[in-house]
Amino acid sequence: MKIIILGAGQVGGTLAENLVGEQNDITLIDLDSDRLRELQDKMDLQVVTGHGSHPDVLRKAGAEDADMLIAVTSDDATNMLACQIAFTVFDTPTKIARIRSEQILKYKKKLFHNQDIPVDHIIAPEQLVTRNIARLIDYPGALQVREFAGGKISLVGVKAYYGGLLVGHALSTIRDHIPNIDTRVAAIYRNGKPIRPLGTTVIEADDEVFFLAATKHIRAVMSELQKLESAYRRIMIAGGGHIGAGLARMLENNHQVKIIERNPDRAEQIANELDETLVLVGDSSDTELLLEEHIDQMDVFIAVTNDDEANIMSALLAKRLGARKTIVLVQRGAYHDLIHGSELDIAVSPQQATISALLTHVRKGDIVNVYSLRRGAAEAIEAVAHGDEQSSKVVGREIQDIKLPPGTTIGAVVRGDEVLIAHSTTVIQSDDHVILFLVDKKYIHQVEKLFAVSAIFF
Repeated sequence: MKIIILGAGQVGGTLAENLVGEQNDITLIDLDSDRLRELQDKMDLQVVTGHGSHPDVLRKAGAEDADMLIAVTSDDATNMLACQIAFTVFDTPTKIARIRSEQILKYKKKLFHNQDIPVDHIIAPEQLVTRNIARLIDYPGALQVREFAGGKISLVGVKAYYGGLLVGHALSTIRDHIPNIDTRVAAIYRNGKPIRPLGTTVIEADDEVFFLAATKHIRAVMSELQKLESAYRRIMIAGGGHIGAGLARMLENNHQVKIIERNPDRAEQIANELDETLVLVGDSSDTELLLEEHIDQMDVFIAVTNDDEANIMSALLAKRLGARKTIVLVQRGAYHDLIHGSELDIAVSPQQATISALLTHVRKGDIVNVYSLRRGAAEAIEAVAHGDEQSSKVVGREIQDIKLPPGTTIGAVVRGDEVLIAHSTTVIQSDDHVILFLVDKKYIHQVEKLFAVSAIFF
């Protein structure tokens, strides 16, 4: 696929890295020639220095026969204009834009049509991050929560702790502990390395375990791997930007929420917009302020300012002053890796959330959801099976007869409203939503080919 990426920042650079490794023809546009040179030295791609919203620059990047334009600069107007020019001048088939402004997103249903602003898919990072954090609040103790098939089934990552009922036992004993609930362990990471989950695999303390189950059964399965945590009630949020305010709006009706915002004007604005949230003006790394606001009674401290260092330092302070859990927003990948394994609990990356959303639209075939996991090393995919036994490599076949790429497992099948945890004899039917886990995403093209329908299917 020939893809033009506009914007060589962290999102654009990481996306290019994901796609170049999958045999795509990638051209990257940016004003920063040094950044482009740096990326070109690392990857096999083309670069063009210039304004991505200028027709001649897009032409130089190959827009005349490009399959897709992905505009992910930091400027919403540039992203929208680039999509408009790609549509009007070059008739580019697929146009994706990152849009961050709440004022624009509020009118997206009216704005984004070919006769108005021709953007096929909108990626809103702040909204993605807000939803991801809200899911973590819903499932105390989870490291990641990803939903499939309209929320019917979830993939959850948890850390196995000493005392968990399954720790020290083989995976085959799960059914003995919870006989009325079907679940599937999709992957296990031990000391950062993937382990293929077999029935004889013994769960060890500190293993990172990803399992699939019907969403309504998630907490029951979590209780097998760790002592089930009580629900979070008291939440403190550092940062009253789009993410902080949006999160408070989602949580305030069922939680006690406090926001600390440094800017008095912004604090006043969000205080007027929120109904039940207490908004405080101050510095979230101010020990005296945190103590005054009873940080030791907080179930979760969530740092979501636009400053990585400030988020990390305030969360470290909150943790040491008694906050039960910490969730930290970090932009830089190096910081994300630093937090993993530290006394901070969860790092959330806007880049990974954005990449996951973008990959959903880039994947071939009927791919409904793509989630980038383990900081981009693995992927969870929801693919829809089409065709019949003659035109499809999966329809009408038992899972044990499907030639899956190395390190790839089918974890579950959603058929209408029914959630079926995958077993070797499960037969895939047309229109099934199939949930797969790829330990090594270099095999993604083989998965796409599996779910492609041959030409004889009408």
